[in-house]
Amino acid sequence: MSHGRPRVTLCRACCCGTRPKHSAADHEQRVRALSGASDGAVDVRQSDCLGACDDSDIVVVHPSPTARAAGAKPVWLGRISDDDALEDLADWLRSGGPGAAPPPPSIRDRAMTPPNLPPSRMPY
Repeated sequence: MSHGRPRVTLCRACCCGTRPKHSAADHEQRVRALSGASDGAVDVRQSDCLGACDDSDIVVVHPSPTARAAGAKPVWLGRISDDDALEDLADWLRSGGPGAAPPPPSIRDRAMTPPNLPPSRMPY
């Protein structure tokens, strides 16, 4: 449970977070870095395939419960596969994430429309 913090869901299945698609990346270190870089400001969890493999690595940023109650929606991001993108994402999360702070341009430019997944596969 997010206890007033934003939550991040990282796709870690067939393409995202795997060596075959992103062979040079240390995927587990990226999970640890995002968890640590957010200074406890966010809950990080991993998910099975979210169905947007062409845009891997996929990250879904869920607003805090307070921001969600005020109308903020989850933000789907694609191509979060480099250290600069992860740092920009962590900065946004430290600022409160969706509904609390505008995303930096580098993150806003990676926003995507969620794939048409069945409700049982949606990360929220």
